[in-house]
Amino acid sequence: MISLENVSKTFKKATVVKNVTAEFKTGEITGIVGRNGSGKTVLFKMICGLLEPTEGRIVVDGVEIGKDADFPPSLGLIIEVPGFLPFQSGYRNLAELARIRNKIGKKEILAAIERVGLDPASRKPVGKYSLGMRQRLGIAQAIMESPEVLVLDEPMNGLDDGGVAEIRKLLLELKQEGKTILIASHNKEDIDLLCDAVYRMSGGVLRKVQEEERN
Repeated sequence: MISLENVSKTFKKATVVKNVTAEFKTGEITGIVGRNGSGKTVLFKMICGLLEPTEGRIVVDGVEIGKDADFPPSLGLIIEVPGFLPFQSGYRNLAELARIRNKIGKKEILAAIERVGLDPASRKPVGKYSLGMRQRLGIAQAIMESPEVLVLDEPMNGLDDGGVAEIRKLLLELKQEGKTILIASHNKEDIDLLCDAVYRMSGGVLRKVQEEERN
């Protein structure tokens, strides 16, 4: 589903992603682990079409990013802290974002909000949301158009233990629905419970973690 071929990214004289080649399989949850500054977020942004590689090719669901399309056609994402209009409700925020592609309506938006454990009828402005509620709304935004690929950078940020359990359950359900999910997490338990394959990133270099290393 996602293919990276000799992908590098250089800012000025600093190379932050170095010659990455990997394939992330359809219908699997793949975990990327590594310290802050290891290159994970830059790699995710390139996969999503938000940054252009300095070298190499990225193909998502048969579409070469930057050549066939600027952005993957069926992708939902959370990268960094989700940004929303603070004076609008969760539903109003997602409705405005849904207008960009005009693929879904009220029914799908409300279903996504409910699926992440928020009240779809709430008129509470997002500016009064807790960090965990904002994170849930960000996940609702990522899944509301039912994309084939999800790229989630630290999706459990701000969630309490109950919220983490709910979102883990949701991600496993999405996997069962055939979605391809790429997740970065600092939480080893997230990686152990969710991921079919794990890669470690360090100094811009990505390598696959073998099964015996995970145990």
